[in-house]
Amino acid sequence: MKKFVALVGTNTVKSTNRKLLKYMQKRYAEDAEIEVVELKGLPIFKKTEEVFIPQQARDIAEKIDASDGVIIGTPEYDHSIPALLSSALAWLSYGIHPLMDKPVMIVGTSYGTLGASRAQAQLRQILDSPELKATVLPSSEFLLGHSLQAFDENGDLVSATESQKLDGLFDDFLEFVALTEQLDNSKKLHEQEAANFTWDNGTTGDDK
Repeated sequence: MKKFVALVGTNTVKSTNRKLLKYMQKRYAEDAEIEVVELKGLPIFKKTEEVFIPQQARDIAEKIDASDGVIIGTPEYDHSIPALLSSALAWLSYGIHPLMDKPVMIVGTSYGTLGASRAQAQLRQILDSPELKATVLPSSEFLLGHSLQAFDENGDLVSATESQKLDGLFDDFLEFVALTEQLDNSKKLHEQEAANFTWDNGTTGDDK
């Protein structure tokens, strides 16, 4: 059975993204072991001379390292991912690289109609950055709009159509994970590139 880490990309107490990840954990229990992991409590990313990494970030990295893949649930704030998720990804690419070549599935919920579509697009770009280099499930989006009305009292999706759509994407992710396990020819190169990468060589736009 595959083992996945599901990252809750928000610290909101009553997050519908958390609710969606817990629904997936329950719905796909016979297909995969999904551990829902909170990012809440992580400090804002800060570069230090000694390359200090918080223990919580190290613990999350260990869970990701031991997993077969990662599922990220993100809301959308101001057309982008939350600061908490952005900061977490920065910690997870600062001297450590647990997401390197790791299969990733992105899901998102929003109170409005769009289902975090712009945040998901931004997250894809971030995950493809030189320091992260995750392997994101292509051509797939699970965009759950009007999420406050999307779940019943048991935490299940109300819409059979949305459930079927999620089922199809999750099946695709399982196949994608199996496929990526065979694509390891460039993994060592990616790891070396990430270890040597720095924004301090004159590239603009950055100052981790």
